[in-house]
Amino acid sequence: MAERDFSEEILRKRMHGLYLSRGCAGLSALSRELLGLHCWFTRNVPFSALIRGAEIGGWKTALTKTWLYRGTLHGVNYEDLPELLALHAGGASYLGRFFGEAFVERLGAEVLRYMEDGVRSRAEFRRIFAREYDEKTVEALFSPWGGIFVDLARRGQVAFRDMASRDFDLISAEPAQGFDEVLPGLLRRFFAAYGPATLEDAAWFFGLWSADAKKLRALPLDDLPSFEWNGSRYFEGEGEGEEAPMADIPELTLLSGFDPLLVSYADRSASLPPEHKARVILKSGICNPTVALRGRVAGLWNIKKGEPAVEFFEAQPERIRAAALERVDDIRLRTL
Repeated sequence: MAERDFSEEILRKRMHGLYLSRGCAGLSALSRELLGLHCWFTRNVPFSALIRGAEIGGWKTALTKTWLYRGTLHGVNYEDLPELLALHAGGASYLGRFFGEAFVERLGAEVLRYMEDGVRSRAEFRRIFAREYDEKTVEALFSPWGGIFVDLARRGQVAFRDMASRDFDLISAEPAQGFDEVLPGLLRRFFAAYGPATLEDAAWFFGLWSADAKKLRALPLDDLPSFEWNGSRYFEGEGEGEEAPMADIPELTLLSGFDPLLVSYADRSASLPPEHKARVILKSGICNPTVALRGRVAGLWNIKKGEPAVEFFEAQPERIRAAALERVDDIRLRTL
């Protein structure tokens, strides 16, 4: 197979697995299959769901918003949390690097006690702990980026009250298994949804480094379909040949901010041309909503001041511009 055809086949299979060329069963099923939906910005979840054909009624409470891989926020099914959190359970705490593990342990227990008494907002905690600590310490402990709540969330003890809330609730989703127990199953689930993908892609997606990343290479994967291309081995999910034929790569596709097609791979060149990367993934780490033509990013879209907006990087036929604007407007109307 020619190199260009092989690249397009990888993209075609990924778009099928990520529900960009077919409809999904619903929001909860989508989150389960994709191992969570990225939601650094809350609206990414309804955007991503609508793009993939899911209804979003009740979406704010259908999923649980918490920190997962790579320290990023995801919307996940509550019952899936113990397994997903087990990947990073027991590791060094986020704040322990600065304050020491003993301090973080003591502070976390104190925060949980206040939450049991009804304290839920970051602002309330800042006022309470300002009596005991200086302003710089309080800012770090209750930072808008997470602070102590990241550590408590990784233990399965705290999550956001709902997908749109900035307040927190107590939960009981502590991991019952260890890293080595959940890794094989989660890796296979990753390849089923995100494949064809490499072990490097999986390590990036799950935020595994050094010794943990090496464990990926030791897992038995000989029963999975795989192939070599450009010096890398790509794995796919089990039973690839049993599904109905996959659709071709769509001519036009909207992608949400932090879309799984763009942020889930160590090498993003299959869907994100290098010359456009700086406009899509900003220096701050934010990944903008994009428009893809034949599976490759060709522009940006958004909803600005209540109106649909589309900007292509290069001139496109009017029918393409009109079709993109129509799809963005449909999302605008369905998320009002």
